[in-house]
Amino acid sequence: MFGSSPKDAINTYAKVSIETGVLAANPHQLIVLLFDGAIKAISNAVQQMQEKNISEKGRSITHAISIIESGLRASLNKKVGGELALTLDALYGFLSKELVMANRNNDATKLAEVKKTLTELRGAWLQIAPVKVSQAEPHSAPVDNLTPRNASYFSA
Repeated sequence: MFGSSPKDAINTYAKVSIETGVLAANPHQLIVLLFDGAIKAISNAVQQMQEKNISEKGRSITHAISIIESGLRASLNKKVGGELALTLDALYGFLSKELVMANRNNDATKLAEVKKTLTELRGAWLQIAPVKVSQAEPHSAPVDNLTPRNASYFSA
């Protein structure tokens, strides 16, 4: 009727949704989006491996490697981050190599291990999210003029 399939519409919606999320995200949230993208790509690869869709599996794994290398690993500031940044750099390099081997050997177990590690890193990253000012300073929370509050009109 409209010249495109429902799948095309869903893909377009997902792309717009992701782009909107990226544009609205702060630097901390962008790293979460990178973790989410790599984890999703690995999940897709596992499904494609089970379906024996080798070419799509390869594309999904390549996409995950690209996110790890060009996103997560490239965002590390080794001068400021010190030993932690160097450790993460080595870990990201290891995870990329594991994905290459998983692709080469059709190894779903290796994919699961990399996905688990990225999921744990994502969880740790969420734990160190910057605190919003309204959370850090409860007294600076906005006042809702419609909320009833106790008022004292007489003082002693």
